[in-house]
Amino acid sequence: MSNAIEQISKVELGTGGPLVGVQGFGAMGISAAYGATDDAAARDTLEAAVEAGVTLVDTADMYGMGANEEFLAPFVAAHRDEITLATKFAFEFRADDPGHRAIRNDPAYIRQAVEASLRRLDVEVIDLYYMHRRDPDVPLAESVGTMAELVREGKVKHLGLSEVTGAELREAHAVHPIAALQSEWSVFSRDVEHSAVGAAAELGVAFVPYSPLGRGLLTGTFTEAGKELSGGDFRQLLPRFTGDNAKANAALLAPLHRIAADHGATTAQIALAWVQQRAQVHGLTVVPIPGTRKRSRLLENTAATRITLSAEELALLEPIAGQVAGDRYSDMSLTSIGREAQGPASE
Repeated sequence: MSNAIEQISKVELGTGGPLVGVQGFGAMGISAAYGATDDAAARDTLEAAVEAGVTLVDTADMYGMGANEEFLAPFVAAHRDEITLATKFAFEFRADDPGHRAIRNDPAYIRQAVEASLRRLDVEVIDLYYMHRRDPDVPLAESVGTMAELVREGKVKHLGLSEVTGAELREAHAVHPIAALQSEWSVFSRDVEHSAVGAAAELGVAFVPYSPLGRGLLTGTFTEAGKELSGGDFRQLLPRFTGDNAKANAALLAPLHRIAADHGATTAQIALAWVQQRAQVHGLTVVPIPGTRKRSRLLENTAATRITLSAEELALLEPIAGQVAGDRYSDMSLTSIGREAQGPASE
């Protein structure tokens, strides 16, 4: 281990959950979604994560239709005792039909999915197994009940949910303890504060924010995303990156630039520091999972855990989310706020 790299602090991932670094690593982008990748650089970035004390490594079976899990397998084998491995199920994909898209939470599919992930990751047990998206047509108790059986069978250690409402989290937690709730949460995306954050705090469930950098928007590098993104980059399909939205959203970063200058930091570090401080603001464990393909960015991200924003700086950032142009996804029906908007208030 390099003595030059300062390790981040550790925190319990939910009541009774594993001890992990206070910042995790979102592995999707190292081999999927954001265009061509450099495998050697990606593997070096993963090694840097371990050196920096980043122990929660997050993937999903849908990333690259299983390719992301397979890419991680050698790294996982080399560091099995050092990392907490998280993966997810729910998006059904078929190698013979790349256009197929379905959300499945039924028991038979959950069992099929976990076996496939165990095989691709080449492990005997998954440390944290998430339901990636919710299918409202399948009773939550049925899905979580099946996930609980996987724990009893020794295939999974802890359970997680992604993009569920506060009411859904409470319902699931009553069936089996939920260690972590993963949803998008950033200076640009705060809809989870409607019900999910409060429920997680009440139940002792850790919150794992994905896309804490707004998929790159909060780094301050995009002004005309349509021209700046490569052909294989899925962000070209996201409303916040299309049309005039990216330019309008870039203009919202002025307070981040100002605060970053005062701290001698980057806008990305300020955005991550904001997310990390949600732990104190809302009284719960928060472990964001930014992703990157570069060692230098990984170390920049972990350094953000040592930045504390003042009350005045937090106040400057407070109104930004309400001014963002475009939704998180073109179809918000699979998100917690999307379901809350369709039906009776959950809280």
